[in-house]
Amino acid sequence: MTDPVDDPLEALGRLLAQERACLLAGALDEIGPLMEAKAALISELREALPEDREALRQMHERMVRNQALFDQSLAGIRNAAERFGAMRRMRCSMDVYDSGGRRATIDLPATQKVERRA
Repeated sequence: MTDPVDDPLEALGRLLAQERACLLAGALDEIGPLMEAKAALISELREALPEDREALRQMHERMVRNQALFDQSLAGIRNAAERFGAMRRMRCSMDVYDSGGRRATIDLPATQKVERRA
């Protein structure tokens, strides 16, 4: 019988739980080393596929769940980058609309600041 500490399926389960915790906490800088360890464990599992199909199905569900978290994290990063880009563009120009609904762009000089009031 295989020692549970050395069982790659159990180790992968612990790693996926750790990966999920990092994703939920926003600790994306800690994901890199986990990915390397996860790839090594998956390679190890491919060489000696476990007999327990239910355990494999559950592991697959965990991986799919973590992938959804990755996707949402990336979407959040993209949204933040777009927002910063929009803020940067606001420093250079401003779009306004006239009474006829036509859009016009006003280019702002680099030294001028726009004051916004509610």
